[in-house]
Amino acid sequence: MKKVLVLGGSRYFGRGVVERLRDAGLDVTVVNRGSTPAPSGVAHLIADRDDAAGLKAALGSRSFDVVLDQVCYTPVQADIARRVIRADRYVMTSTIEVYDRVRTHTPMAESLVSRSPVDFELPWHDEDFLEAHYGDGKRQAEAVFAAGDVPFASVRVAHVLGGEDFTGRLRHYVERLDAGEAVAVHAAPRPSTFIHEREIADFLAWATRADFTGPVNAGSHGELSAVDLAAAITAEPRFRIVERDASPFSFDRYAVLNTSRATDLGFSFSTTTDWLGEAVEEIRKAA
Repeated sequence: MKKVLVLGGSRYFGRGVVERLRDAGLDVTVVNRGSTPAPSGVAHLIADRDDAAGLKAALGSRSFDVVLDQVCYTPVQADIARRVIRADRYVMTSTIEVYDRVRTHTPMAESLVSRSPVDFELPWHDEDFLEAHYGDGKRQAEAVFAAGDVPFASVRVAHVLGGEDFTGRLRHYVERLDAGEAVAVHAAPRPSTFIHEREIADFLAWATRADFTGPVNAGSHGELSAVDLAAAITAEPRFRIVERDASPFSFDRYAVLNTSRATDLGFSFSTTTDWLGEAVEEIRKAA
């Protein structure tokens, strides 16, 4: 039985990934700080991943066939994990935000992101700095793992939508438009790539069981702009044009993922029209 270690994975789509791995018959161990219980039927270890000594003590002599790291945000965290955890393969959940500096008019392929530079001395412990440099923190974490000896894959996740989303980004649209209010958008909002929370859980479980290495983009077919999102909520959306402080998912640059590598590896994505209306209703029901 394959042994899988999941770092994080106790909320949102991460919990769904753990349940899928468990249901597939894998021996799953979840490590988190203990604030949220792990799903039933899996081993649960409590440790702070930022504490190398504590993480090492919690893991003891355990080794794993594969690690799925759901909560790695900085090169410092990546370096600790690389030094402490014994595994035959390492998979990191990354983000579309690693492409923040890319300017293109065609879907973004994995090769567009550089592995350098990496700076361990930046104030990664500062929450405000980390939030402002989320994409670069993920990019640098990828680079640290990629430079190691363990086979490594990173899943660059599109914007995730669904009723369990705790970020409030889609809710921002639903609440305002349902109340007849306008949403603030750029003059010409550009499209990006999205994925439903169930589908990204499916993809991450699939990627964990696979054997490929390197970065891979994950997102549903069918790009969406802020205007498209609004149109899925109401037939007559109202907009307020702004240059700054636009609504979430209103982008001033083209930010669509090229998902052909994932398709070539064997995963079949849905299309956003398959589930967008459902995601909106999930938000309404969760209100």
